[in-house]
Amino acid sequence: MESPPARPVPPRPVPRSRLYEQVADQISTWIIENDLLPGDRLPPERELAQRLGVSRATLSQALVALEVIGAVMVRHGDGTVLTDRARTAPVMEAIRAHADRLPEIIEARDALESKLAALAASRRTDGDLTAIRSALETMERDIEAGGRGVEGDEAFHGAVTAAARSGLLAKMMTAIHDLIRETRLESLSQPGRPRESLAGHRKVADAIAAGDPDAAALATHEHVMLVSDVALLRDRT
Repeated sequence: MESPPARPVPPRPVPRSRLYEQVADQISTWIIENDLLPGDRLPPERELAQRLGVSRATLSQALVALEVIGAVMVRHGDGTVLTDRARTAPVMEAIRAHADRLPEIIEARDALESKLAALAASRRTDGDLTAIRSALETMERDIEAGGRGVEGDEAFHGAVTAAARSGLLAKMMTAIHDLIRETRLESLSQPGRPRESLAGHRKVADAIAAGDPDAAALATHEHVMLVSDVALLRDRT
């Protein structure tokens, strides 16, 4: 007896666009239509939100999304500046690809950075501790001035990686640097997150200074778990 023909698999539902995705896409279209170039600035957020007819919160999400995919740079006190990627990647696809790869990025961060912190606690020099503390000071100054502390954050993790003295692990961190930066930008754009991140960094630094590998690894794991809460670009607005 012949088996009945297999029924075709139904097509997947069309993904619903979140409002901030639509806004990001519209900004991208406006950039292309107006022939804006890398280095050009977008209008101030208040003006841009009024032009688009959306709230400042929604516009902020859209700008974070564009920054995460590398289309713009948001500089404290300097506005939103276009990069050389502002006119290339389809915006919605790039944003959704970012969300899809988040879990793997977090797993990789946790494994690599926890190990690097443990090694740094065993191998750090006085010079390494100076570089780590300098990065924390840079982050703190930026946050106090109203920024997000992105540069100090990156400098801190770079200093810890250098202190670990593991060439292969350092190369692995370099290989996923851009992916980690995506999560860093999204995380540090959430209200209150920069100060929480700074506090987490200080715990890691204290453990490294104390020469305690287990404490350094645990503090780094806790820090990565904190910054992995990056639902900013998944919430509906």
